[in-house]
Amino acid sequence: MPEAIKHGPLPFAITLDVGSSLANKTGSWRTERPVYLDRMPPCNDACPAGENIQEWLSHAEAGDYETAWRQIMVDNPFPAVMGRVCYRPCETACNRATLDEPVGINSVERFLGDEAIKQGWSVAVEAPPSGKRVLIVGAGPSGLSAAYHLALLGHEVTVRDNSPEAGGMMRYGIPSYRLPRDVVDAEIQRIVDLGVRLELGTPVTELTGELAEFDAVFLAVGAHVGRRADIPAGDSARIVDAVSLLAGLESGEEPLLGRRVAVYGGGNTAMDVARTARRLGASDAVVVYRRTRERMPAHDIEVQEALEEGVRMRWLSTIVYAGEDRVLIEKMRLDDTGFPQPTGEFEELDADSVVLALGQQAELSLVQDLQDVRITDGVVEVDTRMMTGHAGLFAGGDMVPGERTVTVAVGHGKKAARNIDGWLRGTTYNHPDRPALASYDRLNTWYYADASATLRPQLDVARRITTFDEVTGGLTAENALFEARRCMSCGNCLECDNCFGVCPDNAIIKLGPGQGYEIDLDFCKGCGLCAAECPSGAITMVRDRF
Repeated sequence: MPEAIKHGPLPFAITLDVGSSLANKTGSWRTERPVYLDRMPPCNDACPAGENIQEWLSHAEAGDYETAWRQIMVDNPFPAVMGRVCYRPCETACNRATLDEPVGINSVERFLGDEAIKQGWSVAVEAPPSGKRVLIVGAGPSGLSAAYHLALLGHEVTVRDNSPEAGGMMRYGIPSYRLPRDVVDAEIQRIVDLGVRLELGTPVTELTGELAEFDAVFLAVGAHVGRRADIPAGDSARIVDAVSLLAGLESGEEPLLGRRVAVYGGGNTAMDVARTARRLGASDAVVVYRRTRERMPAHDIEVQEALEEGVRMRWLSTIVYAGEDRVLIEKMRLDDTGFPQPTGEFEELDADSVVLALGQQAELSLVQDLQDVRITDGVVEVDTRMMTGHAGLFAGGDMVPGERTVTVAVGHGKKAARNIDGWLRGTTYNHPDRPALASYDRLNTWYYADASATLRPQLDVARRITTFDEVTGGLTAENALFEARRCMSCGNCLECDNCFGVCPDNAIIKLGPGQGYEIDLDFCKGCGLCAAECPSGAITMVRDRF
């Protein structure tokens, strides 16, 4: 009988012949050893709300939609909203876009958000009461995000807003054909159900009393003030502010724009107003913008949908005079720096009204009298904790530097809440270190089957311009499952068993579902096959020392 030995590192004991490959410890040949690692997925890295996208996609891929939704809710209380209005920087960064098309992260998030509303999923406060009271000024995405996270951390939260309904620019700045109000209401109600107190129609005009009454104050006043332009105009010219127009429409006021509408500006609000004008009966809606399409601040998806709905674009043009039924525009050219310059060439454009969509700014009168709060270029200066120069006074959203989107605002609210929590407890919130990025060149993409992205259904163009019904529909459960499974798990082990299968020395030990693998270094000779064949680039080779 051949001599036998026990093999220890395996999760179960086996008896081996001395002459077998496992009995001969080939690990002594090794100069390098493989190491499993976790890299930063590019989708996670690009998300302004800080969502762990790859994690919740993995749960969705397994069909566990509720767990996927709960993972989103760790960072973002508005998945159904964000699944509609986020401009998808995660998809822009997605490695799969280099292979074929990016994973439809946004569409899966919307499905999960809608499913949560349909199923009545909710979150609960598990932290013990802290005894601390926080005031949030502004019931928009940033303020409500902060309220949500602070409530989960055990603090007593009050939100005050001058508007009759909560939501901020989600309600008063984004048309309902992009974001239905019942979706906004449902996700706000979930936050209120945590015990957050909403005091609507309650303007905050000064902060002295509030700073004395509350342990901390977070300012999240949205950019509700439209920038004006000094356009010479006749006495009968009708010039309307875009922000006021959209807010008034939400309140039931239907603006009298006429049949021909000129929209002055090139951002997302300009697209929203032009598309709204078409729905209000305008036969001709024209966007007048000083630069080219490539330099337009509006996101491509907004421009494309506006063009589909018959909105015309006049690029390299500026309005120099507004009359009763027409405007005078001057053609522009871009200089070497990309700045528009007048050409002296003029043209008349028929227009019954002009809508100014030149950007918005936040109302900063609340902090203008506070000497220790600095205002630069129309925004409040904050430190890395999102605290102003006044102790206990924090600010975020449109009030501070940053892109003005719902996603960025939600991220500000979360960041502020965690720093407010630390400040209230006399500690400092330390953001986890960011691992190295999982780049495309580390992937073995040939392991992934070809799979085109799933497109969301849309209303026919003919119907779009006659109704404020939602333009873009959602995925079915089957579509969402398929789309989630397109994720390549960049930089992180997906337990595909490739390493287990290709190892010539049987040195890879499976630890069980969700536990990954372990390497038996007694037998790994450092050939690197596991690292070379890992689809997601989750194994690296490092120098070994004996």
